[in-house]
Amino acid sequence: MTAAEVLAAYAPAAGLATRLEPFAAGQGASRPLAESLAGRLLMAPMAGVSDAAYRLMARAGGAALAYSEMVSVAGLHYGEKSWELVDPDPAEPDLAVQLFGSRPEQFREAAERVAARLGERLVLLDVNMACPVPKVTRKGEGSALLEDPELAARIVRACREGAPGVDVTVKIRRGRYMGQVVAPEFARAMEAAGAAAVAVHGRFATQMYHGEADWGAVARVVEAVDVPVIASGDVMSHEDALRAMDETGATAVMVARGTYGNPWVFSGHEASAAEKVAAFECHVRLLEATGAHLKRARSLAGWYFKGMPDAARWRNAAMSCETADEFLAVAAEVRAHVC
Repeated sequence: MTAAEVLAAYAPAAGLATRLEPFAAGQGASRPLAESLAGRLLMAPMAGVSDAAYRLMARAGGAALAYSEMVSVAGLHYGEKSWELVDPDPAEPDLAVQLFGSRPEQFREAAERVAARLGERLVLLDVNMACPVPKVTRKGEGSALLEDPELAARIVRACREGAPGVDVTVKIRRGRYMGQVVAPEFARAMEAAGAAAVAVHGRFATQMYHGEADWGAVARVVEAVDVPVIASGDVMSHEDALRAMDETGATAVMVARGTYGNPWVFSGHEASAAEKVAAFECHVRLLEATGAHLKRARSLAGWYFKGMPDAARWRNAAMSCETADEFLAVAAEVRAHVC
């Protein structure tokens, strides 16, 4: 089955949509990015998570837009394997592609090639200036760019030069090191370089994902720039998303970990146990349809079955599964005992 056929057959039982609406902004679209973002919830880029199957589940759950996993511009320059992260499934109406690296010339090349490859299905190019992982930052990439606004600005300009018809956005943190807030000033520099929007995660990079995100840091960026600001960090529910927009004045909200086992976070639908099992089954079938590694379903089982009776039992059962049929058999057992 194709991914579209999977959604048509299995999404309704999970309380998910079968028709995925396009975002509206993008190459060739008349609706501007700011208007398309207003009041909407987006699925964040997540390394090792936001593959095509995950994006399709999020869009079926109500996400206005979904991002690719972060893609190395060096990887796109030197090899073909990284393109697997860029290419949308035919069932995806459009896609936001996030790039990371530190060399402006590679960003220019990547922007040109991605724009040519995706055409009107490319909504925007986002530059990752937020990733806190040491293997990224030690190369001067991700959140390390917060310490070099001049280089970061050159990267934004390079992307705009490579793909002149595409909106270029950035994702940042409030700063790299605890107590060293740079987000408002840095965001102004990115706006001056031509960034069409700024996503702000309310933690310092050295916090990783510990502690609490400071939404006040997002609000201060909103005050500092005229372009749309997207709030990020500790958005774990639909109510959190609405509150984040209300408290920060952000144009939109980006949801990351709050999507784990919960594609309904975008709509606010309260899923039943039966719908959660059906969603897991749909997600497994989408992994198979999109050619993804089925072992990803091991994590999905823990997320979808969280909070159910004997959740640890179902999670452990999934850890030994290899095939789609084996994962679906676990789902059938959960349904028999829980629903």
